[in-house]
Amino acid sequence: MLQNITILNLAVVDALDLNLDAGLSVLTGETGAGKSILLTAIGLALGARADAAYIRPNCPRAEINLSFDLSDAPDAQTWLENNEFDNSEKQCLIRRTLRQDGKSKAYINGRPATLQSLKLLSSQLIEIHGQHAHLTLLDSAEQAGLIDNFAKNSDLLDDINQVYLQWRADSHELTALIKSSTEQSNQEDLFTYQLNELQELDLENYDYDALIAEHTQLANLEEILNSGQQQLDLLSDNEQVSANQLINQSISAISDLIPLAKDLTEPHSLLIEAQIQIDEATQQLRHFLESQELDPQRLQTLDSQIGIIQNLSRKHHVSPEELPDVAASLRQNLDGLSHSSERIDSLKILVEQQTKQYFVLAAELSAVRIKAAKKLSGLISEMIKELGMPQGEFSISVEPQAIEQPKVNGVDKIEFLVSANKGLPLRPLAKVASGGELSRISLAIQVTTCHDTSAATMIFDEVDSGIGGGIAEIVGQKLRTLGNTTQVLCVTHLPQVATQAHQHLFVYKDSSNEMTTSNVRSLSTEQRIEETARMLGGVNITDSTLAHAKEMLMLGMRN
Repeated sequence: MLQNITILNLAVVDALDLNLDAGLSVLTGETGAGKSILLTAIGLALGARADAAYIRPNCPRAEINLSFDLSDAPDAQTWLENNEFDNSEKQCLIRRTLRQDGKSKAYINGRPATLQSLKLLSSQLIEIHGQHAHLTLLDSAEQAGLIDNFAKNSDLLDDINQVYLQWRADSHELTALIKSSTEQSNQEDLFTYQLNELQELDLENYDYDALIAEHTQLANLEEILNSGQQQLDLLSDNEQVSANQLINQSISAISDLIPLAKDLTEPHSLLIEAQIQIDEATQQLRHFLESQELDPQRLQTLDSQIGIIQNLSRKHHVSPEELPDVAASLRQNLDGLSHSSERIDSLKILVEQQTKQYFVLAAELSAVRIKAAKKLSGLISEMIKELGMPQGEFSISVEPQAIEQPKVNGVDKIEFLVSANKGLPLRPLAKVASGGELSRISLAIQVTTCHDTSAATMIFDEVDSGIGGGIAEIVGQKLRTLGNTTQVLCVTHLPQVATQAHQHLFVYKDSSNEMTTSNVRSLSTEQRIEETARMLGGVNITDSTLAHAKEMLMLGMRN
């Protein structure tokens, strides 16, 4: 529950330190006294959008602090633990500061927090019913939310929406793949044709440099043979003058000189080695020349292969050496296209399964909603009768729609229907003509469904507008009963509601200083009588008004 509110320099509030009790607390005061600023402060502390205009004039910043006891808020405790905010003493301290430059900071249990975190936490702490709640109740999504909260459908809704989101993602992917399937088919034909062209090159044994070398040799073979034969003649075949013959002569001459000059032994050895090298070179050259044969057909084949290779390299804008890499890339692309086709087939099966699963869950959700709607309709009908519509009837229509594709939150059309008078047909809540009737119906819905909230504190901001007399007293009794199990803070102008409170807070203006300020104080029993009399009688308060006020208060406190 909310234990304390501290406000500094916010609008008409200079400094406020307000303790709140359990049960029903009412907030009253003259129009314009500043009751709304208290709710504004709570909203800001819990993540509402801030504006520098809220800061009190001539002040550098405004600050709001909220202190909660989480003993009766297990969901909030769990949230704090999951988000690593200290929760050792089952306390929650929220602090929000606003600066003149428009910037603000937020803290949860002393740790900096984002506004998104504040908003998520606030749903576990406080539920606010505004004075225009009857307008939001006209929204179909709000109506569906109320019936789902009453039926405790959160887990079922999570399941069906998880299936829906997965179905949507897979359906979008499937649609995109099918849309591009024609283009992919054309690509597959092109890639296959291009790969077949390259595979004719015998890519497993592809060696472009070797082909060029063989072609060069064949193209110049006649010159190679003629020049080679000339070199054989020079090395050994010329009987008159050859390198081998000349070296033999030198070896013989130096051999004769060695007995005369021992230093010639080394040159003699080198000449013998040279003769051996020339013999080996001659043999290899002879073997090469004898193995060569002019082959015009092979040369023509090589010309054709090299031409094809060069054409393909130009076609793919790569060098001839890179053609095997192009073929590997084409194989990879074809493999990807093949997987795309497989993905389409698997997605079709998956989407069909998800659709079936969705509609099974949707049928289950519809059944739960219909059962809960019947029960809730009866409870609200009883409540509106107590609130001055004795012939009123309320019904919640839950109609499963025949749809082909899943959608968020199930397939049901949910509508709140009401008949204000006997014999009149049920009509949509949005078409109820009387503003007073709409206010009472709205209040009945809120009071009836507020038991289904996980928040430990509920705030009602003038939700009793448009009613009075005995109906207002019943509203007060309902709020007091609610306050026996939940902390309730209610802003009201009705004495019938105020006298039912466990705690009465009075908002007033102080103009004694240069700048007007608003303040709040908790009223004693005598002060409550006086405030109730003011609410009853206006400016001139008589003894009978005071007596009436006292009687009302005593009766309210005994409930």
